[in-house]
Amino acid sequence: MVFIPSFLRLWQLVSGYNMEEYKYFKLEDFDCQASGNNEMDPAFIHKLDQLRSACGFPFIITSGYRDPELHPIEAAKEKPGQHSYGIAADIMVNGGSQRMTIVKHAAALGFTGIGIHKQFIHVDTRKSTPMLWGY
Repeated sequence: MVFIPSFLRLWQLVSGYNMEEYKYFKLEDFDCQASGNNEMDPAFIHKLDQLRSACGFPFIITSGYRDPELHPIEAAKEKPGQHSYGIAADIMVNGGSQRMTIVKHAAALGFTGIGIHKQFIHVDTRKSTPMLWGY
């Protein structure tokens, strides 16, 4: 059984989200590659489930949670990025058709940060000004 801190368990009860009930993902899919820690927002993973369903093809998550102190990309930043808040993921893509499909549906579903790279699409639910960018 996965250990879930009591504040997350309380949040699950209040919000109705259950971290163990995702259609396409396991919580472990989002573990920090540097530390193994995972503080993903359950609502974000549910939203990612909706995106995966809308796209109709499997997703491989290449980056989920990033520990702000131990992940080298986050540790090098002056201010932690969206991955460190548990509200971002990078999805591996194979070709322009998958890129276009993910971007189209992510925007329609209300993801507020979308980054386009040749090998992945970054999606997040930032609270600040919505952004679209290329790498």
